[in-house]
Amino acid sequence: MSNNTSYSLVKKVKISGSIKLITGLCIGGTDTGMEIGGLDKTIIRNPLSGKPYIPGSSLKGKLRAMLEIAEGAIMHKKMGKVEYIGSDDIKYITTRLFGNSKGDETQRPSRLIVRDCELIEESFGGKQLDLPYAEAKTEVVIDRITAQAMPRTIERVPAGAEFRLEMILNLFNDNGTVDNEKEYKEAIEKAMKLLENDYLGGNGSRGYGQIKFQNIKFQEVEI
Repeated sequence: MSNNTSYSLVKKVKISGSIKLITGLCIGGTDTGMEIGGLDKTIIRNPLSGKPYIPGSSLKGKLRAMLEIAEGAIMHKKMGKVEYIGSDDIKYITTRLFGNSKGDETQRPSRLIVRDCELIEESFGGKQLDLPYAEAKTEVVIDRITAQAMPRTIERVPAGAEFRLEMILNLFNDNGTVDNEKEYKEAIEKAMKLLENDYLGGNGSRGYGQIKFQNIKFQEVEI
């Protein structure tokens, strides 16, 4: 970033609420130690508690992707390569909200911090599942040539489970211009709404990962 760039923090806004799964969620974890006859794909879990969680990186990346698509901030290049114009050009709200790494005077930090989303254990209502906090969903892949059925088993967090949501919006004085708080809040709300009508995690085109944001609150915190 240029030495002439001046930045100062003006305000922090905490965004809190919860994420409810409308359909099962599969955000992949490590498959290290899988056994023959076991799961073909596992979910990510806290290694200390064994509880599944939604990584902040997964949620933030999907929110950004939704907003970039809505803004027209991506374009297709030759050979199928996609260039994320929104990651470079500060005329896009996605660049100003999520930052970029251009390395010149147009570089901006991310204004949005997205925490890992912890499982709300009470959302299971005390029900015992075959797997800890998860279900094993069996699918069948059909070979288009031989018509042979090839079953596979995927671990996912079941519909109805809820996760705690917490994000922090940092508002700056950017070279004498104070961030428009309303603009950034509206952008975040738009990204969340778009995500509700898309999916989170893998296998979304096959019904996985539909979510609902609940009880969302914006609250200024002391700095």
